[in-house]
Amino acid sequence: MKNGLTVSLSIMAGLLLGSTSALAKEVIETASLVGFGTAKYTPEFKHFDYVNPEAPKGGSITYAEVGTYDSFNRYASRGVSVAGADEMYDTLFAPASDEIDSYYPLIAEKVRYADDFSWMEIDINPKARFHDGEPITAKDVAFTFDKFMTEGVPQFRVFYKDVKSVTAVSPLTARVEMSVANREKLFSLVEGMNVLPEHYWKDKKLSEPLNEPPIGSSAYKVTSYQSGQSVTYSRVKDYWAADLPVNVGRHNFDTIRYDYYRDDTVTLEAFKAGEYDFRQENVAKFWATLYEGNNFDDGYIKKEEIPHEIPQAMQAFVFNTQRPVFSDVRVREALNYAMDFEWMNKTLFYNQYSRTRSFFQNTPYEAKGLPTPAELNYLEPLKDKIPARVFTESYQPPVTDGSGRVRAQSRKAFALLKAAGWELKNQVMTNVKTGEPLAFELLIYSPTSERIAIPLQKNLKQLGIEMKIRTVDTTQYIKRLRDRDFDMVSSGYSANAYPTQNLLIAWNSNYLDSTYNTAGVQDPAIDALTEQIAAHQQDPAALAALGPALDRVLQWNFFVIPQWHLSKFRVATWDKFDRPAVRPKYALGVDTWWVDTAKAAKLPEKRR
Repeated sequence: MKNGLTVSLSIMAGLLLGSTSALAKEVIETASLVGFGTAKYTPEFKHFDYVNPEAPKGGSITYAEVGTYDSFNRYASRGVSVAGADEMYDTLFAPASDEIDSYYPLIAEKVRYADDFSWMEIDINPKARFHDGEPITAKDVAFTFDKFMTEGVPQFRVFYKDVKSVTAVSPLTARVEMSVANREKLFSLVEGMNVLPEHYWKDKKLSEPLNEPPIGSSAYKVTSYQSGQSVTYSRVKDYWAADLPVNVGRHNFDTIRYDYYRDDTVTLEAFKAGEYDFRQENVAKFWATLYEGNNFDDGYIKKEEIPHEIPQAMQAFVFNTQRPVFSDVRVREALNYAMDFEWMNKTLFYNQYSRTRSFFQNTPYEAKGLPTPAELNYLEPLKDKIPARVFTESYQPPVTDGSGRVRAQSRKAFALLKAAGWELKNQVMTNVKTGEPLAFELLIYSPTSERIAIPLQKNLKQLGIEMKIRTVDTTQYIKRLRDRDFDMVSSGYSANAYPTQNLLIAWNSNYLDSTYNTAGVQDPAIDALTEQIAAHQQDPAALAALGPALDRVLQWNFFVIPQWHLSKFRVATWDKFDRPAVRPKYALGVDTWWVDTAKAAKLPEKRR
């Protein structure tokens, strides 16, 4: 066993450990948890390779956020949580940013688990403390699980339904019992569990917003805020875990501040004027045309493009397939022909982007060419439930000549719509049976989203289709997303470095109530493939076939109109930071940066 110790126990020893079986089991003890592949770091590692262990502490960094917030509870089912809320609590284990799925001790010191994955015991570091000085105990771990199961988001309860219990078997040892043995769910629960303080949360509902900062446990805590406008986190000077290997060289700023602005245009102007320090740009036009001025000319602001090989998310216009207008795959495919990416990339994006075509973009699991024999082993049994083109064509989003004229694409769209029961009457696409026009609403919350939606709206209009663009504030947007009260959103699906059981939450019909299943997909073939992926998490050969197989089925169902991606970070900073020579493979790694006092001294006083 990698990075661990394997011991065989007698029947009596197994019973003393509380084994769920009367038969002897092999018990694995380890200081790291690896979901996929092999751990890079040994139990004796001193720090991650991508940090500077001698990085100086001090100084500050200020970020900007668009919108507002009204809660300090990341897990509430209503309201908008404050920036940084998801980092208020430490987890049992911490991920390495240069590995896909490896976790190392933070609150936990080590774990033991049965080789059939029916249980796991977690030993808590006796030094672990919440910010008020109270120790982090096994009771807090058990309380956290129960709190999430009874009051947390619905997808948590569904995803971890196979966990029978989490209990404290001693003050510093928590035990997870599985009703159905499942390695991936057991590991994922323990790897990423934020541990809540029972003494703070026992009289509060996890599903409700908080109007005050809770008691946390991480390297930073809230020290000041103006509700809805700003929040400041300060480094905890006596943070108990500061010298753990997973934290050495990280958390170097004394303060981290988030200021809120009403929209992205105002936010950029504030950055250029010196109101905050760091900006990662997502709008190509801004990057190409607006990053200029005296502070750039004087060398105060540093503009960089940093290449990376990080898997890319499926950013897209997402159909709500629960809406009758989008229930027919032919309608969804027809609307894909209205996206003229080549014209948009040339005219709006300064040729900075590449078209996204896969839900595993920039990974070995991207579906290319025709299915391999290994893929067919999983696809053939589902042949009557999936689009025929999965077997005969390699998916590619429609391509135009970039001229802005999409007549050839429009002809294909008209043919698909006609086959689906629509026809053009008086320049309006009309349902032959009902006489209803083909019209829907795109829900957005950012003016920059409207800019990229207008070309799509224009081309749809030429097809006789009305797409209304509805801009709402972030609070209303999140509520409508949670309530599935939308026709289409400009959103997408997070990047998958490899196929994991998390795909269940995004695509499986058992998780339909989860807002992560944005498209509202209920499909037996996709259910089967995602369940196969969950069942083969430790079989690289199976995943190498299942990933592309699922990708093909998703592609040919046209749940989205794919947008674009960029394989580099566009970053601008007020030039006061330094960073390690090695960047983590799967992140930008700002948590490893520090303030260079010599650089800072050359800047205007407000940004030092």
